[in-house]
Amino acid sequence: MVLPALGHRSGGRFSEVSLPRGAVERVIATQLGRQPRGLVRVAHDCPCGLPDVVETAPRLDDGTPFPTTYYLTCPRASSAVAALEAAGLMREMTARLATDPDLAAAYRDAHADYLARRARLGDVPEIEGISAGGMPDRVKCLHVLLAHALAAGSGVNPLGDEVLALVQGWWKEGPCIDTSA
Repeated sequence: MVLPALGHRSGGRFSEVSLPRGAVERVIATQLGRQPRGLVRVAHDCPCGLPDVVETAPRLDDGTPFPTTYYLTCPRASSAVAALEAAGLMREMTARLATDPDLAAAYRDAHADYLARRARLGDVPEIEGISAGGMPDRVKCLHVLLAHALAAGSGVNPLGDEVLALVQGWWKEGPCIDTSA
């Protein structure tokens, strides 16, 4: 279900590329290689001008609870993050959480922020207290952490901010898809 509130974050660049109405959903579907599920809005725009993070409903149209509120849509960003995962960054970050109390506290705060943002979209008792990406105690998906960091802004998710610093520049080759059609 695409809600009437579908839109962009204030000041986002996507609107500057002047795509026709309805193109946002087509762009996201092309990025994902499938129709988006539970789409609420574009939560962040890539510097190239296209969406790179969407906000999804906590319950999909078929009734399935969906804890992943922020979903990374840009295939270039996703590939860059996948390379970090393959290199073992999740294990390293999880180990740091066990030995750095300040980092662990900030990551717990990120978990609380994620839950609060999702709660504004609706109450789904089946996933109450469950955020995404392994929060608050481990790291199991860097894609989610990056999506949260992009949607929430710098300083909210410390590990998401680290991922962002490592993958900066995925947009430098231009948009990830052709929007001229």
